[in-house]
Amino acid sequence: MESFHLVIRKTGSLTVFSTLFSEKNIFHRSFTISLPFYKKRKTEYENIDRPKYGNLIHYLTSGKDRSDRSKLFEEDNAGCQHKRPAHKTETKLLKHWIPLMNPRKTSQHQKFHQGLPLQIALQKNNWASVTSVLHQTMPVEQAANLEKWKQRMILQLGKEGFEEYVKNTFQKGKNFHAAMEALLLTKENVIKEQKEDTSISSYVMSVKHVLQDITRVTALESAVQHEVLYYQGLIDCIAEYRGTLCVIDWKTSEKPKPFLKNTYDNPLQIAAYIGAINHDSNYDFQVNCGLLVVAYKDGSPAHSHFMSSELCSQYWNKWLLRLEEFKKKGNDNTM
Repeated sequence: MESFHLVIRKTGSLTVFSTLFSEKNIFHRSFTISLPFYKKRKTEYENIDRPKYGNLIHYLTSGKDRSDRSKLFEEDNAGCQHKRPAHKTETKLLKHWIPLMNPRKTSQHQKFHQGLPLQIALQKNNWASVTSVLHQTMPVEQAANLEKWKQRMILQLGKEGFEEYVKNTFQKGKNFHAAMEALLLTKENVIKEQKEDTSISSYVMSVKHVLQDITRVTALESAVQHEVLYYQGLIDCIAEYRGTLCVIDWKTSEKPKPFLKNTYDNPLQIAAYIGAINHDSNYDFQVNCGLLVVAYKDGSPAHSHFMSSELCSQYWNKWLLRLEEFKKKGNDNTM
């Protein structure tokens, strides 16, 4: 006589079929054994401790640079091993919302400024600068990466060598902006003397293809101030890019930045400048688009990132959150 057992697993139980075969008869029986340890297996998502890893989950799904994700995971996990947050991380909400566009101004660039582009001097007051707000409210992971880069450079160059490197980098940026100002004034038939600087010639070469699409330069190296939110800044350029009036910001880089997300807080800076222009009585027009141009040290074609009005509005809301955070810390003397 031969026999075999067929075991079928069901949720919460096991059903066993026992069948005996012989030449004359076939006998079978079945019985069910309750197994409380056979519980429904949870999915990986159900097993995630959301209060503990909420920030990490949000970061992994936010579309940020993947190269930083492993570092963030290590930092986030290390910080959560011994301390559990008392409550879930809440999404920050604006307390006071100010529109990007000014309803008291015309929404179109109706007048073309004749003669020299506007170059308004920066006012001496206690208003916060855009760069200061962004620097002092820098996200934790971004600040950590910046500090790691700094320590790595100090290890390679030494402290004095690193200080010299930073000094030279800022000077090259300043010279590059001066060269761009001279080139754009030339486009407007205004000649400005500019000594040739071989250290930035590759950066200038990098952006020449972008200059072909820039017309009607309205402002260059001009101060802007938001007369409601009390902050100020110095814009690089206001001009038309392919027929659309934009705030244009020039940046230099040694590494490619083909996507807007690679430029960190630069889009927030442009949005802040746009909002300031629209609420600055020195400008009789409004802007709702931006252009971020990244020039490269090796002279390769610059990446130009156009920011539509919808995209600028999104970054404007993010800027307002950073500004509120800055003021909450007591950094703003005007409050």
